[in-house]
Amino acid sequence: MVRREIVFGSSEPIVVETGVYAKLSDASVLVRQGDTAVLVIVCLGEYSTEITDFVPLSVDYREQSSAWGKIPGGFIKREGKPSDREVLVSRVIDRSIRPLFPDGFNREVVVTALTLSADDKFDPDVLAILGASAALSISSIPFEGPIAGVRVVGIEGELLINPTYEERQRADFDIIVAVSKDSIVMVEGGGKEISEETVLKALYYALERAQPLLSLQEEMAKSLGKEKIQYKSPSEEGELELHVRNRAERAVLDALSIVEKIERRTTLNQILEGLLAEANEGQKGSISFIFKKLVQRLMKERLFETGIRIDGRNPEEIRSIGIEVHPFARPHGSAIFTRGQTQVFATVTLGSSESAQMVETIFEGETFKRFMLHYNFPPFCTGEAKPWGPPRRREIGHGALAERALEPLIPPEDRFPYIVRVVANVLESNGSSSMATVCAGSLALFDAGVPLKKHVAGIAMGLATLGDKYLILTDILGDEDQLGDMDFKIAGTRDGITSVQMDIKIKGLKREILSEALSRAKSARLSILEKMYAAIPEPRAELSPFAPKIEIITVPEEKAPLIIGPGGKTVKELKEKTGTSIWVLEGGRVSISASSKEALEFAKREILALVAEVEVGNTYEGRITRIEPYGLFVEILPGKVGLLHVSKMETAPKDLRSAYKIGEKIKVKVIEVDEQGRAKLTTIMGEDLGGPLL
Repeated sequence: MVRREIVFGSSEPIVVETGVYAKLSDASVLVRQGDTAVLVIVCLGEYSTEITDFVPLSVDYREQSSAWGKIPGGFIKREGKPSDREVLVSRVIDRSIRPLFPDGFNREVVVTALTLSADDKFDPDVLAILGASAALSISSIPFEGPIAGVRVVGIEGELLINPTYEERQRADFDIIVAVSKDSIVMVEGGGKEISEETVLKALYYALERAQPLLSLQEEMAKSLGKEKIQYKSPSEEGELELHVRNRAERAVLDALSIVEKIERRTTLNQILEGLLAEANEGQKGSISFIFKKLVQRLMKERLFETGIRIDGRNPEEIRSIGIEVHPFARPHGSAIFTRGQTQVFATVTLGSSESAQMVETIFEGETFKRFMLHYNFPPFCTGEAKPWGPPRRREIGHGALAERALEPLIPPEDRFPYIVRVVANVLESNGSSSMATVCAGSLALFDAGVPLKKHVAGIAMGLATLGDKYLILTDILGDEDQLGDMDFKIAGTRDGITSVQMDIKIKGLKREILSEALSRAKSARLSILEKMYAAIPEPRAELSPFAPKIEIITVPEEKAPLIIGPGGKTVKELKEKTGTSIWVLEGGRVSISASSKEALEFAKREILALVAEVEVGNTYEGRITRIEPYGLFVEILPGKVGLLHVSKMETAPKDLRSAYKIGEKIKVKVIEVDEQGRAKLTTIMGEDLGGPLL
């Protein structure tokens, strides 16, 4: 076993170990902080796959309930498919390490991160990024690392690195940053309307503080690392590269002048198909790889020569924007946001407490989400003739990004007692669909009457580099994302950033580039927000008539069990009687959901009566429950019965049984409550006691 230890971020050191576990793999590393431990294993495929323009990399992050001493919820007491949390962490690891595999490397690589132990202080996610890099660094797999993953939060103006869960709860922002020796590689996080300057400061604080973690890995790789396997990139095959350039360069340049996406894509595919038809089977993968590199280079050269992008815009120009609010009647709120050839239809559905999504995580246990955003990317949005399957990792990731952008503006439960679900369906996609989702979602929330204080908009920034030159691109297309060097998504309000995500494909991203990208993103965001406010300047004053009516009332906490009743009997009877949905929450709060205001008020009266105390001097309309010769027993509140003695009646009938019937109503006044809580009643002067009062 080899063990390295470093004090980092808090009083708890980070420990990196290797040589003990999963020794049949190419490399494995155990990373600990406190009682949190993550085992990261990398395995290399035995054979080379066909050359492609992407690394055949798979990343799986798994959290098992046993790691924090729990048995899984649900009917089947074992883990099944990855949770959204596991998918999101897998994506963060993947996006951090993928750019650091060399071009054209075509052996399958599988990275598995398994949380073995989890405490209530440290999140395993950033430890897993560190573990993946360390394992790859000491493996035989070519990897242009190391990198380190760290978390930066801001609390009252102070930056903290790798904070505890408790510290994160108090933070104004929470950002995961993956860094190499001299560059930021990946960013994922959000905050409560933070400034561009704060984001930039946090990113470079992470770069500075992570250097000891990089040095630790370099030392491990030097002393323990295996010899890296040799491979040859297709771009080094000079004769084949020259052949592709001579045969296709002129045609590719002509294709890149086509503004319309489908036509441009079809033309480029036809050029590639012509090249492949002339090639032997062993060359096809290499030709596809070289062809993409050719398209990328020519697109950049054309951009730097003309200053015009492939859709005719200049670098800072935003595509034309179209907004339609409430296009359909039945959703509680809806909007269609179109930016160029990217179009998103978002709906908002409001629900009661039982609609909340239960989430089970290491650091929070079982919790309920009040706000959900689900992002769908059906194949037809890019013109593909494929069936629409279940959500994929990309959809889960983009949905989480947009959800994080909007969530800080969702009002608290005591101000808006609804569960809120946004569904975003991408109808057309040519880049930046996640940021269009933020815009469409904000518009739909305003349309639904959710009392957001501000609109939220998003923009995706790109980067093209050529030698020492660079250009920052505002509102990137799909092709500019695939062929460019950066995808930097920023969402926020007029007053600050709420969500960021960045991936880069080059080394050594300069600080001034990031600063300029953030500045231009702010200008673009403000421009989009102007159009959104023009379309719907504030949330609607009234909810949709199709939305449920919900109110949360508060009763004395010690009386909440009276509403539930034995085995839930009382609350079930209340639901049936009032036709509403009733949920007893923590702290004596009771959520009532009804289809009409009348039903809600009826349920509210019944609940308040159930927990009310009988008070001397109050008048009640009670129900007769028992008749005796000496008086009437009257239920004046649910479960509260008092005696109306004949001596306390203004005019007592000779025979009470002939004058009254059980179940009939009568107005009475409480004149006394004895030590045992029994009420003594009298009739109200002037009441007709010859029959029941309805």
